Amino acid sequence: MRINRILLSAPLVVVALVIQVTMLARLQLPGAVPDLLLLVVLGLALVYGHVGGALVGFFAGLLADLAPPSDHAIGRYALVLCVIGYVAGLTKPDSGQHRSATLPLIVVLGAAVGSTLMYAGVGALVGDTAARHVGIVGLVLSATLYDLLLAPFTVPLVMALARRTEGDLLTGDGSSSTSGAGGSRDAGYGWLTTGTGLKASRGAMKSLRTGTGIGSQRGSLLGKSARDKVGRIKGVKRL
Repeated sequence: MRINRILLSAPLVVVALVIQVTMLARLQLPGAVPDLLLLVVLGLALVYGHVGGALVGFFAGLLADLAPPSDHAIGRYALVLCVIGYVAGLTKPDSGQHRSATLPLIVVLGAAVGSTLMYAGVGALVGDTAARHVGIVGLVLSATLYDLLLAPFTVPLVMALARRTEGDLLTGDGSSSTSGAGGSRDAGYGWLTTGTGLKASRGAMKSLRTGTGIGSQRGSLLGKSARDKVGRIKGVKRL
């Protein structure tokens, strides 16, 4: 990942995890806990694409696996968020920006359902049956509801911050390189629009091709020499 993406993703992931553990988990809401970390991963994946989304999701999930009071196998949530970030990043359009909020909303809806089912499925493989005792249907419905309520306040903000870093000229990605190339082309065109430099050279070359510049210069030189010659002759006669 590029350095600017790391500098943005790391604080956002840490802040989201702290808020989720210290505040959202203590609300004692029925069913699942609102997954703010998932929404941050989705917002970054929608801007960074599938590769960046997978990397952000993996490290965010691994941090959640290691953070207390985690009571599940390490790597379980990292796998879930890695897959979710990859799939969400696949929806990034070629233009780099979504034209409406419909697709991000669908991504949030699918990620809320998919992450809950994947987390419960991976838990069943490693012998964790807590989701079965709570009720998988209730977990899916509550997780989807909570994430959809938090998404309008989280995902657009994260996407806006990510786009600002993507637009930086020092990022070195496709969009910035395009803008840098455009800037260099504009600078080159600026040379042509000024009164010096290439414009003057172009005028000289044009004069050489048309012959008007040389003809006018020869005419002026011949006229000047003729006037000087006449002046000298008149001066001799006067003497």
